[in-house]
Amino acid sequence: MSSQELVTLNVGGKIFTTRFSTIKQFPASRLARILDGRDQEFKMVGGQIFVDRDGVLFSFILDFLRTHQLLLPTDFSDYLRLQREALFYELRSLVDLLNPYLLQPRPALVEVHFLSRNTQAFFRVFGSCSKTIEMLTGRITVFTGQPSAPTWSSNSFPPQMTLLPLPPQRPSYHDLVFQCGSDSSTDNQTGVKYVSIKPDNRKLANGTNVLGLLIDTLLKEGFHLVSTRTVSSEDKTECYSFEKIKSPEALIMNETPKPETIIIPEQSQIKK
Repeated sequence: MSSQELVTLNVGGKIFTTRFSTIKQFPASRLARILDGRDQEFKMVGGQIFVDRDGVLFSFILDFLRTHQLLLPTDFSDYLRLQREALFYELRSLVDLLNPYLLQPRPALVEVHFLSRNTQAFFRVFGSCSKTIEMLTGRITVFTGQPSAPTWSSNSFPPQMTLLPLPPQRPSYHDLVFQCGSDSSTDNQTGVKYVSIKPDNRKLANGTNVLGLLIDTLLKEGFHLVSTRTVSSEDKTECYSFEKIKSPEALIMNETPKPETIIIPEQSQIKK
């Protein structure tokens, strides 16, 4: 096979090399126009065609071009984003194959890991849907005490102490981490962390109370508690699993498509 029969694409920083014939087997697609030089948005750079799109999702698109089959991992959930990429490349066959997946209701899953240790409580929330984690991040605030005066009475809430609001930590798009309570080595309230979950305005330091408020928040959002278990017998981390059946969301197209652009079939509603 000569090098003239191959093409190298740089898609979002990921490099793909394949046959010209693989890319051009759908003549009406945007990919075919890219190779023909008819799409001026894309240029050859260093012997590679750079495409500023998602490289991970393009691997599934290239596999479809090679096999004419849509084979996805069992835990795959980015159907909307993959269909958006198929629309961008104007691959009608792939768009049609994705429609049944988009029409199927899929459960949103949430796991709350809770560890109570002495006077501190630690929370880690995992979500299959990043929007659920974003919703919780917007509602949960951690307050930590900072002294505004050198001394105060430890018997009452010190008027000189200022509570500084902090958002929970986001290790990834699909989880968040926060804690409440106080370090047992701390004798004053400067080391106490309080948690507030909107719309409830209370600032809670007790881990059990925060857990109850968090569970109540998820239940009001339509989640159902499906199981509880102990994750680790050593540190006694508790895990609460929730599930909510969600309807597929419509694909939002922000730009008016060109005449050649493939539109989602009528059964999928498009929000304008």
